[in-house]
Amino acid sequence: MRTPSRKEAESLLAEAQNLNPGPWFSHSVFVADAAESIAAHHPLLDPETAFSLGSMHDIGRRTGIAGMRHILVGYHFMQTNGFSDAARICLTHSFPIKDIAFCVTSDWDCNSEEIDFVKKYLFEIEYTEYDRLIQLCDALALPSGICLIEKRLVDVSLRYGTNEYSVPRWRAYLNIQQDLEQAIGSSIYRFLPGVVETTFGFDPCG
Repeated sequence: MRTPSRKEAESLLAEAQNLNPGPWFSHSVFVADAAESIAAHHPLLDPETAFSLGSMHDIGRRTGIAGMRHILVGYHFMQTNGFSDAARICLTHSFPIKDIAFCVTSDWDCNSEEIDFVKKYLFEIEYTEYDRLIQLCDALALPSGICLIEKRLVDVSLRYGTNEYSVPRWRAYLNIQQDLEQAIGSSIYRFLPGVVETTFGFDPCG
């Protein structure tokens, strides 16, 4: 697959964090960690590839504060660098349902041509296991760590609000979780470090 190596991904992410510091950086680190941990137990996924894709999913935030525009900035940045599979993830990670009406929680700070491009792109592809993995891991990672998916969904809802599309979107994430758990034969939470501490705010062994 055309993705950065682990070293390249870490370097690109560090560069982006210097350009636009913010909680998105630690969120991306935890998405990468979650993706790698789940992929290590999945028969069809490569942990190194999963780590790279998780690291790069929000790389479009490198240019500054943005709403949905970050998916296009990331897509074009990855394409320019020759990482077409990572570019794809920059676009698909926000859409567990291939309909932008159901999935957008922040502002469409894009023009009509850009929005049409995203619609067309999503319509013409079939999601892979990597698309679905990063969509799920994006919904598992707070800037403070990996958490139960329900906590992350509530966190997003408190910041952006809810609408008639919220429940279908939540169901889509939970369906991805169910499918991945069937593939690995276990709860994903068995393999994700720090879930209890991040979700509930304490160390159960402390």
